Amino acid sequence: MRITFTVITIVFILLLITGFLLPGPCQIPVQGADKRSWHAESFWYRPWGPSGVHKGIDIFAPKGRAVVAASYGWVIYRGEFGAGGHVVAVLGPKWRIHYYAHLLTSEVDAGDFIGTGQKIGQVGNSGNASKKPPHLHYSLISLMPYVWLWDGDQQGWKKMFYLDPGRYLAAVNVRR
Repeated sequence: MRITFTVITIVFILLLITGFLLPGPCQIPVQGADKRSWHAESFWYRPWGPSGVHKGIDIFAPKGRAVVAASYGWVIYRGEFGAGGHVVAVLGPKWRIHYYAHLLTSEVDAGDFIGTGQKIGQVGNSGNASKKPPHLHYSLISLMPYVWLWDGDQQGWKKMFYLDPGRYLAAVNVRR
């Protein structure tokens, strides 16, 4: 029994480390968009409806525009999810979840492995965005807390898990 626990622990630690060592390429997840397609200060904007703060960025584009994977990974969820409407969640490198919301359609299924830049759906305005211009709500969620990001801001403890996607995408200057 002790050997089994030790083996499981070692495998878990190796898996955890491997996830952090995987390169995490990140591209703008809307075809044809660039860093001017979202407001740089929209992450953690408040007040923001029932959630209090905006935990992602909204990338505006025409309805039906292709949404592509910002990074490679496994699709862990595809379906309807409250205010997000039609959503896709992808577990990518560094134990981060890439969350795509307000989609018109999606072209991937839970369990699929997708590559960076692969089409996963189309820009829409589903969920609580039905009366707003079409856009992709994109959030980057870390499963491992970044404790140094915690601050005294409203819901500041959640900043350990919600990363500013604009920070990762701003370096991308290529128009797709």
